Amino acid sequence: MNLAHRVHGPMRLRFVFQPITASFLASRAGLRDAREGRPPYFWSVLIDAGHRRELLREGWKDIARLLILIVALDVAFQLYELRWVYPLESFIIAVILGVFPYLLIRGPVCRLARLMGRGSASR
Repeated sequence: MNLAHRVHGPMRLRFVFQPITASFLASRAGLRDAREGRPPYFWSVLIDAGHRRELLREGWKDIARLLILIVALDVAFQLYELRWVYPLESFIIAVILGVFPYLLIRGPVCRLARLMGRGSASR
């Protein structure tokens, strides 16, 4: 795997901007969850089997564009630097830079917004 080349090569600023963008989208979604009185996202996906499909669909809608952007930038990097495309590596990068920050931030933002009085009570 060529994952180590990505940190020091060209376009390395994406390792900063892409997680920040994912965090922004997660914060926005977490505030929306608090405003609508929904429980924190990741916890709900794990626990609430009845609404899991709906929650996953909503989460996907929130970050689909970001993931497409991350994969596109990684493919551009691969073509420029490695002269070949490794789809599995692009997927791994998309998960690390997009999905993980999103999942880690959305729930705590929802909880914090509720504590600060910006959301309504939980379901």
